[in-house]
Amino acid sequence: MELSTGLAMDDNASQGGNDQRGAPRYTSLIRAAKLVCGQGEFVCVIRDVSATGVSVRTFHQLPTDAAIALELQNGEAYELELVRSEGYEASYKFDAPVEVERLIRENWKYPKRGLRLNLMLPLTVSSLSGKAEAVTINISQQGARIECEQIYAIDQRVTISCEHLPDIRSTVRWRKDSNYGLVFEDTFTLREFAIAAAKVQCPFLVEDDAWPKIP
Repeated sequence: MELSTGLAMDDNASQGGNDQRGAPRYTSLIRAAKLVCGQGEFVCVIRDVSATGVSVRTFHQLPTDAAIALELQNGEAYELELVRSEGYEASYKFDAPVEVERLIRENWKYPKRGLRLNLMLPLTVSSLSGKAEAVTINISQQGARIECEQIYAIDQRVTISCEHLPDIRSTVRWRKDSNYGLVFEDTFTLREFAIAAAKVQCPFLVEDDAWPKIP
C-alpha cells in the first residue's frame, strides 16, 4: 500500500499564537517510519516534527527501551529521548537539533522504496518442485528479501509460510547467489504490517482487543 503525504505548518507556529515551543512545528500526514531499539524495529507514523522533537503514533503499545531511534524510509536515523507517552502516541526530543526540511523531504541517494524492517524469520518456501527452508533478511508491505539454498527462477511463483505470518503467495523478482527478492501477490496494509512485526518481535506490545486505526 502506498501512502500519500501532506505537509502543513502548525497554525499556532505560523500565526504567532499562544504556542510557546522553541521551534515551529510541522504536521506530517501519514508519514510512515520506524522506531528502532533493542526490542526490534516497529512501524510508526510521524504526526508532527520540529527541529527539536517529533510526535509519533504506533499501532500497538510503544516499545519500552530507553535507547531508541527514529529511522526514515530512506535509512536516515535520529536518536530520540522520550518526553511523554499516552496510549499509542508519544513525543520524543532529538538528541541534537535536526534540519526539519531535510527530514520532511527525505532526500534519497538511491531509488525510493517502501518501509522495510530488518527481521530474520525462518520460512518454508513452497513451489511446484517441493519445499525448502529459508530465512528473511528484510520484509516490507509489498515483498521480502530472503536467503535460501534452493534454486528458483526469475518470475517463478512460490508461497512462503511462517509461524508468525499467514501463507503469502509471491513472485521471484531477482536473484543474487542464495538471496532472492520476492514480491507479494497480496500486500499488507500498514496496520497489518505493523502488528505482525510487533507480534514477531515483542508479542507483549500487541493488545488483542484494542488495535487502533489511523484517523
